[in-house]
Amino acid sequence: MKEYVMRRLFVLVVVALLMAGGAFAYDGELAKGYEQLFAPAAGKAAPKALHLMKTEDFVQAIKNKEDMVVLDVRTPKECGMIQLAVPDTLTIPMDQVFKPENLERLPTERKIVVVCKAGHRAMAVATGLRHIGFENTYVLKLGVNDLARFVS
Repeated sequence: MKEYVMRRLFVLVVVALLMAGGAFAYDGELAKGYEQLFAPAAGKAAPKALHLMKTEDFVQAIKNKEDMVVLDVRTPKECGMIQLAVPDTLTIPMDQVFKPENLERLPTERKIVVVCKAGHRAMAVATGLRHIGFENTYVLKLGVNDLARFVS
């Protein structure tokens, strides 16, 4: 009887695994897109390929009045504590950026520099934006934290 129960349980597990085959798969087309996006990001070329912008370059771009939009993806609470006084800044929290009405606010013909507190969220958002077609999107490396250090 015990052997019968074990065999039956084994068959049920195998059937469940076969039926859930898609649940263990990944999106191959999406993976190919990311493979292409990250192909140039190897070795010393990685920062440039990932579109990382050093703080001093960001400050110089502001001084030079470069044609760019700053996308601040910090939370409203974070922005309330430290606001960026940079022309053409859009403040859209990370969890709201990819909503159609917010994507429509982003320029396709101008440079976009994504900022957050330390650069992690900005990297994720910029990667997503580049992946959906906003090629001219950059990340403020080390975020507002480094910007505050740089200007003090």
